Amino acid sequence: MSTLENGVIRSPAVHAPGERQITFGQAILEAITEEMARDGSVFIIGEDVAEAGSVFKVLVGLLDQFGSERVIDSPISEAGIAGIGVGAAITGMRPIVDIMFGDFTTLVMDQLVNQAAKTHYMSGGKLKVPMVLRTTLGASRRSAAQHSQSLHALFSHIPGLKVAMPATPYDAKGLMKSAIRDDNPVVIFEDKMLYQERGPVPEREYTLPLGQADVKRAGDDLTIVATSSMVYVALEAADNLASVGISAEVIDPRTTNPLDTEALVNSAKKTSRALIIDEGYQQYGVTGEFASVIADGAFYYLDAPVKRIGAMNVPVPFSPVMEDLTIPTAEYVVETAKALCG
Repeated sequence: MSTLENGVIRSPAVHAPGERQITFGQAILEAITEEMARDGSVFIIGEDVAEAGSVFKVLVGLLDQFGSERVIDSPISEAGIAGIGVGAAITGMRPIVDIMFGDFTTLVMDQLVNQAAKTHYMSGGKLKVPMVLRTTLGASRRSAAQHSQSLHALFSHIPGLKVAMPATPYDAKGLMKSAIRDDNPVVIFEDKMLYQERGPVPEREYTLPLGQADVKRAGDDLTIVATSSMVYVALEAADNLASVGISAEVIDPRTTNPLDTEALVNSAKKTSRALIIDEGYQQYGVTGEFASVIADGAFYYLDAPVKRIGAMNVPVPFSPVMEDLTIPTAEYVVETAKALCG
């Protein structure tokens, strides 16, 4: 179980006195560095991943350590990068395909959805595609409609793809290492606003199972299911709700596919109310799937309908004032939760 302390998510299960604190970005780099050192078949390819260390400077130093044959700057062709990744994975490598912004994953849909996701099935299990596609999501950077979307629901919809959405540095490192070692294609969405977020990460070797949710805060009156950066929104809301006598439990699924349905249902059974928060567009988004899972599995335990909060169904505006209105806030979560609890 984790809690929010001074703006930092802490996980008592992994935190020890004096344990080091690193950023979300550093945790990603550590995971990739360790896996590349451990396994010579791991390499990374993408736009500006080598000389520039990626557009968000997460990969700085990787080129110096592993050289240009394993840290590869690619041409500006997302479909081409993904195609190289799929081919390399089928022939025995473990590529990490870096797509600079999640919005650009629309350009890799054929390679990822029609090739990577289906190769194992269509080959009768003879071929596998152990590829990681890492990309970003999230608004609030004033980057306008083509660089601010959260498109994880598109890939969560596809059988054969696994989708991870880490919220903390600890989760980011553990999930990345598991994704690299997985024999299936895994898409990792990193919220670009979290790269400087600090949290405890042990120096020891560890991985996190794909498909295992985490209770970030225990509670009794209301379950809040939150993904990625919305975990922080949920924890802030939970703190505010506690001041008015409402005990909120915050669940982070960590992966949307596979989804830990048991954790969501069991929490809703305990609290009798559920609220889902996600930064993706609300219409046809993952909030609908989570709500359906809870409604089906905990129907006779619920004292109120499952509520969900997502981004407005509009292109993300460039205007800071308008952009901030389109995504879930702690204040709106608090008001919704109060109404849900009567």
